[in-house]
Amino acid sequence: MTTSLPARKDVDPQLTWDLDALFANQADFNRAIETVKELASDFSRIYQHQLKEIPVIIDALRDYANIQAILDRIEHFAFLPQAADTTDSEASARLNQVMDLEAVIGGELSFLDSDLQQLPDDTLKAVSKHAPEFASFLRHILTAKAHALDPAVEKALTQLSPTLNRFTQIRDQTIFGDMDFGEFTAHGKTYPLSFVLYEEEYQKHPDTEIRRAAYAQFNKTLRRYQSTMAATYYAQVSKEKTLATMRGYDSVIDYLLEEQEVPRALFDRQIDLIMSDLAPIMRRYVTYIKEQRGLDHIGYTDLQIDLDPDFAPEVTLASAQQTVSDTVTYLGEDYQKLIMRAFPERWVDFAQNEGKDSGAFATKPYGVHPYIMMSWSDTLPSLYTLIHELGHTGQMTLSEADNSVLGDMPSTYIVESPSTFNELLLTHHLVETATDPEMKQFARSRLLSDTYFHNFVTHLLEAAFQREVYRLIDNGESFDAAKLNQIKRKVLTDFWGDAVELEEGAELTWMRQSHYYMGLYSYTYSAGLTIATQAYLRTLKEGQPAINDWLQYLALGDQLEPIAAAKIAGVDITTDQPLKNTIAFLGETLDQIIEKKD
Repeated sequence: MTTSLPARKDVDPQLTWDLDALFANQADFNRAIETVKELASDFSRIYQHQLKEIPVIIDALRDYANIQAILDRIEHFAFLPQAADTTDSEASARLNQVMDLEAVIGGELSFLDSDLQQLPDDTLKAVSKHAPEFASFLRHILTAKAHALDPAVEKALTQLSPTLNRFTQIRDQTIFGDMDFGEFTAHGKTYPLSFVLYEEEYQKHPDTEIRRAAYAQFNKTLRRYQSTMAATYYAQVSKEKTLATMRGYDSVIDYLLEEQEVPRALFDRQIDLIMSDLAPIMRRYVTYIKEQRGLDHIGYTDLQIDLDPDFAPEVTLASAQQTVSDTVTYLGEDYQKLIMRAFPERWVDFAQNEGKDSGAFATKPYGVHPYIMMSWSDTLPSLYTLIHELGHTGQMTLSEADNSVLGDMPSTYIVESPSTFNELLLTHHLVETATDPEMKQFARSRLLSDTYFHNFVTHLLEAAFQREVYRLIDNGESFDAAKLNQIKRKVLTDFWGDAVELEEGAELTWMRQSHYYMGLYSYTYSAGLTIATQAYLRTLKEGQPAINDWLQYLALGDQLEPIAAAKIAGVDITTDQPLKNTIAFLGETLDQIIEKKD
């Protein structure tokens, strides 16, 4: 029987991340805040209205990069503890303090972008030539010129950022601070329920009665808060629309895509082609699961269950480390050594505790090792989550080695490719090392139910929902919870058709993800996985040359726009062929599962 989650203070410290790499104590953190305040004040005094000569501009960018690196560490020291326990009032207060600090310093330094945008394009290009480490930063400055506002307005917007960016925090506090999911009963037993317990355990539970009872209670709680959540989400998209209009964009979608440096056609293609071409494959897959598991129907709550729970092996943390090591060896000894540092250096927060944010993420303060948040559960899905996030940390670390803090993060469009590539490697390893046909089947099924379901279905359907919401806003319309429920149910119905019975509550799925507060992020999971799939298949065919190209791709940072970066990995995303090839690969994998091929 599942027990209630422990308080954060009661979990094993060895299952938590080590934040001492950021600051050894609160005193060091406080000193860093005073230091960055002084540096920002000096920066403004020295450089404002003085950015005319190339050497001065380069010096300014170096000093600005130093300030941003310190701020990055300060932000992580505040953000990470709050994510690990959203009920910790001290952590929340520290995060609010840092958000306010960043707003003040951001306002003080906002002149940098404005002053650079006043310079001739040739001057900015000359700076890039003399200091290539800042070329990507200046590329964005050049792009932003056309939509720049008056410097005073830009400063005001920066200073208002804590308020303008508060909606995601309100959403998190509603879910993790206010929602009480209570208990549910199955087989005559009572089970405790929380947001994290449902997301991490019950939605994949092999027992149908437990899984469906948990889902009913889960949605009962969500429904009580739908109006508050809808109002919060409306505030978010309304803010984005206002900013888009202020900067001269006709569509909020175009405004949000600008930073990703990809055309609208790539966004629409990713959604439309998956909705039309992948849907039949996934309907066939879940129907096969229904038949194999002997279910009366496949409901929305049944979509992530294992094909055969008898071959759902327990995966301890100790065994996970060895599997990770064996899997990433494929990319070479240096990459393997990099990834395996995560365990002795405690990059990962594995603990399950009350108040911990749901899902998983990886992040890297510049100049410090990466951090991963997840909730470990001794299951293969947890292993997939771990190796996914480790893929991010590998890219982040390799990129930082070759790039300034002002250009180490690639476009959001491709950011999910390193993580999903590692998931493909894990499935490859599991299939290659399986000692019986059933385990091969199980490994292949995880490819569909973990890697592609998560990235090509769950997040893609979020993107399809999100596009409809932004279309409403672009048309000057509004929405409430009822409208969001209607949009979500239609998206789910369009994809799943008659193959899935959408129980009451399926329409509330929009309440479960924080991605809606991150711009156009959801669709990039499938975009990144498309690149990853084609690069992975290329490595199987060509070997070391393709692996070398992939490692070069990981180290690019923001040096190239997504289309050019993908070409380094050997993938041409100017056409729909990579996406079509990826969908075909999934169809072939399903055939192997159904036909039980070795």
